[in-house]
Amino acid sequence: MTTTTTPPSGAPAAPSAEESTGALLLRGMRTNMRQYGMLVALAFLVVLFQIWSDGTLLLPSNVSNLIQQNGYILILAIGMMIVIIAGHIDLSVGSLVAFVGAMSAVMMVRHDLPWVLALVLSLLIGAVAGAWQGFFIAYVGIPSFIVTLAGMLLFRGLTQIVLEGQSLSPFPDGFQNIAKGFVPEMGPYTQYHNPTLVIGLATVAFLVLREWRGRKQQLAYDLDVPPTGLWVAKLVAVGAAVIAFTLTLASFHGVPVVLLIMCGLLIGLGYVMRHAVVGRHVYALGGNKAAAKLSGVKDKRVTFLIFVNMGVLAALAGCVYAARLNAGTPQAGLNFELEAIAASFIGGASMSGGVGTVMGAVIGGLVLGVLNNGMSLVNIGTDYQQVIKGLVLLAAVGFDVWNKRRVGR
Repeated sequence: MTTTTTPPSGAPAAPSAEESTGALLLRGMRTNMRQYGMLVALAFLVVLFQIWSDGTLLLPSNVSNLIQQNGYILILAIGMMIVIIAGHIDLSVGSLVAFVGAMSAVMMVRHDLPWVLALVLSLLIGAVAGAWQGFFIAYVGIPSFIVTLAGMLLFRGLTQIVLEGQSLSPFPDGFQNIAKGFVPEMGPYTQYHNPTLVIGLATVAFLVLREWRGRKQQLAYDLDVPPTGLWVAKLVAVGAAVIAFTLTLASFHGVPVVLLIMCGLLIGLGYVMRHAVVGRHVYALGGNKAAAKLSGVKDKRVTFLIFVNMGVLAALAGCVYAARLNAGTPQAGLNFELEAIAASFIGGASMSGGVGTVMGAVIGGLVLGVLNNGMSLVNIGTDYQQVIKGLVLLAAVGFDVWNKRRVGR
């Protein structure tokens, strides 16, 4: 006689491994839909323009050029993302880029200051400019839109005054290497750039270690984690992408200096926004300022520091841009604020604040960079380029609005 055992009616059936993996994938996609969507869009653009340009897009020389060409925009986008997360906006960064580039030119060309000292002083100028704007926004209570709009006009005018309407050049080679230089070659001849190979392997090791530690912590707190097979597949995919990128750079001149600067900012500010108290306060202010203040967040100090940080990053971007041009010019930085804001929103920022990541800003900036570079390679005119970038920005923000409404149902 055969007996059949049925589970109690209140106990759900245990899901199969395939079902749990699919459910986790679906949940992960829903939770990070915007960021994953932008990664998919970036991959699609790379494949599209690689085919359309007959393989020119991913040539090692063009990949290096793409990084150097967009380095200053990515630096601005990182700072702008933090500003937008806090619920503010900064319209002055393009003009501040021009002003700091002009001041660096005056210091090095007219007064023969060493380029390292000029760089440090330029960053201090950016910090002072950011503190000046942050004071009016945080402590006087003037909206950031108005303060930074005034700053945009002010810094553009100061640039014209400092340069007397003329460009100043040339810069020392060391300063130019900030934007156009590469990590020096070392070691035996291997057909590849040896330091780049070492940096790539170290990056893979760092990412694997970070993922392993994160998974270990999640397991320690009994949190849901992806199945081991899926987790390993993710590590393999990320590692393969990093290695492919490393080999591409190593087959040319190696890692551009500006890429090291961006990686340092990505790691440092990414850690601050994810783990530091001030980073959590930034998200809290953008999500609900009234509740954050009631919870003890010092909103004025946090807002002030956000704009000081933005000023320093704008100054750094100004130095990188001036170094790339090898000149301080009154026309520098035109529309850079729009590019940085667009990169932030494409990368996952929300108009209401409280949403976004530093990595998302980089992804958004790369989407714009690949669009610009790819469309130039296939000879699409600048007029059509502006139309296409405007539609991409509108689609990204529209997707954010649609996603919020869908989640709110």
